[in-house]
Amino acid sequence: MRKLVALPVLSADALSSVAYGPEAMLAVLVLGGAAGLRYSLPIAAVIAFMMLAVGVSYRQTIRAYPHGGGSYIVASDNLGRVPGVIAAAGLMIDYIMTVAVSIASGIEAITSALPALAPSAVMIGVAVIVVLLVGNLRGVRQAGAAFAAPTYAFIIAVFTLVAVGLADAAAHGFQPMPTPRLPVTEGVTLLLVLRAFTSGSTAMTGIEAISNAVPAFRPTEWRNARTTLTWMVTVLIILFGGTVALVHLDGVVPHGNETVLSQLARRTFGPGVMYGYVQAATAAILLLAANTAFNDFPRVLFLLARSGHAPRLFLRVGDRLAFSNGILALALAAIAIFVGFAGNTQSLIPLYAVGVFLAFTLSQAGMVVHWLRHRDQAHWRKSLVFNATGGLLSAIVFVTAGITKFTEGAWVAVLVIGLLVLLALRIRRHYDLCTQALALRPHVIELPRQSAPGSGPQVRPTAMPPMTADTETEELEEAESEEYPEEVSHLVIVPIARLDLAGMRALAYAASLGQPLLALHLSPTETEAERFRSYWATWGDHLPLEVVVSPHRAIVAPLVHYIETLHHQRPDLTLTVILPEIVVRHWWQRVLHNQTAPRLRRALRPLPKIVITTIPFHLPR
Repeated sequence: MRKLVALPVLSADALSSVAYGPEAMLAVLVLGGAAGLRYSLPIAAVIAFMMLAVGVSYRQTIRAYPHGGGSYIVASDNLGRVPGVIAAAGLMIDYIMTVAVSIASGIEAITSALPALAPSAVMIGVAVIVVLLVGNLRGVRQAGAAFAAPTYAFIIAVFTLVAVGLADAAAHGFQPMPTPRLPVTEGVTLLLVLRAFTSGSTAMTGIEAISNAVPAFRPTEWRNARTTLTWMVTVLIILFGGTVALVHLDGVVPHGNETVLSQLARRTFGPGVMYGYVQAATAAILLLAANTAFNDFPRVLFLLARSGHAPRLFLRVGDRLAFSNGILALALAAIAIFVGFAGNTQSLIPLYAVGVFLAFTLSQAGMVVHWLRHRDQAHWRKSLVFNATGGLLSAIVFVTAGITKFTEGAWVAVLVIGLLVLLALRIRRHYDLCTQALALRPHVIELPRQSAPGSGPQVRPTAMPPMTADTETEELEEAESEEYPEEVSHLVIVPIARLDLAGMRALAYAASLGQPLLALHLSPTETEAERFRSYWATWGDHLPLEVVVSPHRAIVAPLVHYIETLHHQRPDLTLTVILPEIVVRHWWQRVLHNQTAPRLRRALRPLPKIVITTIPFHLPR
């Protein structure tokens, strides 16, 4: 991506937080009345400094990880497996809350302009999440001007709002307007100030997005990514600081019927075209920020599944080249959170800060360890100081949010993160036990050879021939006409994912039948395909092997296509597909293993002369 496209596409999450971050801070300070609101500018200044510090620290992450360095990767590489899983759990909570908070804030922007829709806010929010779910399952992707427009529209809207508002304030000598009479429900204590600080810090969400997407930039990737990150942090600080300053000068206070940004726009522009433009741009960027999570959340699950900490079904790519299972999991979790908190942004904010700053803290702590290990790199001391500063500030916010917001809902985030970590470690333990149980033993390396090597039909599918209604009818009649054993011609196909005991047992069973046999392996890349061929050659080339490169780790669709092609090329053959199947001891463990056999059976059932056989391999525990 060009920088002008990457900036709006990757910054939507961070910049959209201007719509709810300042309001979240003010919603806490207003509990202390006018005295509490006096702390808005100092707190905003501290948050702006944190934005700068964390932004600079992520510049060091981009330099150290030019191929993309998200919190999970950085923490796993430098701090170990468990801290990496904790960072991933924090990221997952972050993305779930991004959807819930962005949709809630977007709906509030709409209902501020159209109050009649307020009673249906929860229903509208759920409908929006469902629309995003369907769109992403169909392969909708962030790209180009279509996704850049909402972000640029929002930047222009808030810049204009701040500029016109400050110009009006300058005409009055920057004298703040008096705030309405406010009831004091809490004293202005350190606890109140810290709560406001952690709520306002949610305006920093999304700063790490650019460091995750370095490979998406044009060359030189890491340099363009650092430049784009600098632009994003600069714009974020200006929009955040300008909004808080304008709130202070206009005497605006939060209330339940209208957002702070809507109040500012109405006071500055009146209920006209510009007011509608600000609200529409705000709603648009918030929806775009929610859609960003639908791209990032499944990738975190993919990384976890690749390392054995999540079910392997999250490795699967759908027909539209989207991680459909991860997308569905995100939508269901976001809907549950959104409905559970009645779509109220202020109720959702306490859950947000915990996951965000946990991931920030572990990522920056990992970078400190990285620089200590790579002291031979240029400017490593300066980079270490930047990352240590960012990590310390993030840790302060994380601990503060966990303590001050605990009873307001942060306990939910802490509990869910803990459960996710325990679940991920249990899943990894199960997969480790499976690996041990399936590991090849020396005595199984020499497998009995095929009874009649080289005999029988040798087939290699090429292009599928064009089919007509007449030829299909003829093939069907031929398929239905076999009545005697000698009329049946066999070809046995054994899809083999890896050389383990389950695969060897399926191959041994197939070879024992004495029929022409073909082993079939699917690899995600040509490199993996060559590696498997070398394993097969080491094993001894006992059986003919066909390797099919299947990008995106799709399994069933390429298998079905291959078998269909064989069927159309040789309709006289009866194709027997023998599949190794892992049989677990507990029902809940089934989700951890690909259910290839049932899916393949359903896909091939309409074709004649296709037989599916499974060879069970029972895990000891």
